[in-house]
Amino acid sequence: MSGNAAFELELVTSVPRTVVRGKNFLARSGIQTAFLALSLFVISSALLFLFVLIAQLILDGWPRLEGSFFTQGPSRKAEIAGVYPALMGSLWLMGIVAVFAVPLGVGAAVYLEEYASKNKLTSFIELNIANLAGVPSIIYGLLGLQLFVRMLQLDRSVLAGGLTLSLVILPVIIIATREALRNVPRALREGALALGATQWQSIAHHVLPNATPGILTGCILAFSRAIGETAPLITMGALTYVAFAPQSPLSPFTALPIQAFNWISRPQAAFHTNAAAAISILLVVLLAFNIIAIVLRAKLERRS
Repeated sequence: MSGNAAFELELVTSVPRTVVRGKNFLARSGIQTAFLALSLFVISSALLFLFVLIAQLILDGWPRLEGSFFTQGPSRKAEIAGVYPALMGSLWLMGIVAVFAVPLGVGAAVYLEEYASKNKLTSFIELNIANLAGVPSIIYGLLGLQLFVRMLQLDRSVLAGGLTLSLVILPVIIIATREALRNVPRALREGALALGATQWQSIAHHVLPNATPGILTGCILAFSRAIGETAPLITMGALTYVAFAPQSPLSPFTALPIQAFNWISRPQAAFHTNAAAAISILLVVLLAFNIIAIVLRAKLERRS
């Protein structure tokens, strides 16, 4: 037997032994039990710490979670202050974000995934979208200040704030929509085209309906991020004291995170209680968004 043949025979016979040893090592019940116990300990510790923080926050703000707190505006007296203008401002922001960010994000994702050819330009665009998703939100606040407040002269209005938040979550919506489109089987597109449908008919009647659960989930989770953002709104100059709810897109505004930040920065303990109550309301809104995303996804997946 030649030297090369002997080497190949030795290599072939030695590989299975190495693989078997690795499987036996990983299959030991003691190692699996220890790894499982460590994973459960880490997850349980994180969840317990989060539960304690949320419980303490709700307990601190519970005395102010009453009817007047939701209907009154801010005041220099903590006992009569409320979150109505801030709550309405947050709802106005989410409405503007839904009008601008969702069509642009979904449209850009459909174009990049279904129409754009794979070349250096599209690769460059995709790389920049992925990078923009990780840019700190305060940078978007500076962009909104220069573009919407100063150049477009929208002043510090709720429209300028909504457009700034739209920029924050636009990359997230594009990435989530593209992932949802990729999960649609290629056979649906090819079957529609084979029956004589145009590419847009194939996308509108087959691809988008099947990708809707993933798209809605990504959009609602992006809204959950937008409603809790504070840095871009403060950077663009959103007001911390607004006594009235917005009446139009050009009205001045405040939002729940800004109102909570204003109260927590004051030295009086009564304002800290108000801040805890405002943050509790914000957490409830975030939880509602996530529940809506889960329910919609389950219903649409069951229907499809």
